[in-house]
Order: sequence, then C-alpha cells, then structure tokens
Amino acid sequence: MEERYVSISEVKNILKRIQKERKELTYEQKIALKHAEAFARLSVTKTKQLIKELLDNIEKIDERHAYKIADLLPQHEEDVKLIFAKERVDLDDEDIKKILEIVGRYIG
Repeated sequence: MEERYVSISEVKNILKRIQKERKELTYEQKIALKHAEAFARLSVTKTKQLIKELLDNIEKIDERHAYKIADLLPQHEEDVKLIFAKERVDLDDEDIKKILEIVGRYIG
C-alpha cells in the first residue's frame, strides 16, 4: 500500500464517494465525514494549488507542513508559529509573512 498525505477537502470527497458506492459508512467514517464537512474550507483543487504554491515558494517547509497549513489556513503570525511549535523548522519572520500572504490569496 502507498501512503500519502491528504487534505481535509480530499478526505471529504473520498468519504462522499465511498458513501455513494456503499450506501453506508462505518461509525468512524461518519464521524470523519462530519468533521471534514465542518472544517474543509477550500475545494480540493484550490487546496492542491495552495499546497503547490507553498512548497514552491517556501524552502523550509516540507509536504507535511504544507498540508497542515492548507487544512488550518492560518491568518495570523501566532497561528503559523503554533503550527511549527513542536517542529524542528526554524521559520523567520519573512517566511511567516510569505505563508500568510499565500494563504490570504486563497481565503480572501
């Protein structure tokens, strides 16, 4: 099996597709779908564009970080700092501003 990161938007689409195919989701899948519907704020296409733009423009982050940013859509410097609080990534103020600028184009 192949492992890969998926955004909340992708989870929502996957679970909706499974629901159509099977007609019934497991309890855990229902909870996950409810969560994804509540918190997925961008379409899958926009989410993928955001992730690509983050990875292309900010060298210090990796794919895992880009997906986390795309799911949480931070709007303040403190929000970005919280995402990286337990990480070994040393973002400077310029990187944080660039993240917020990129995210702002997708939610604004």
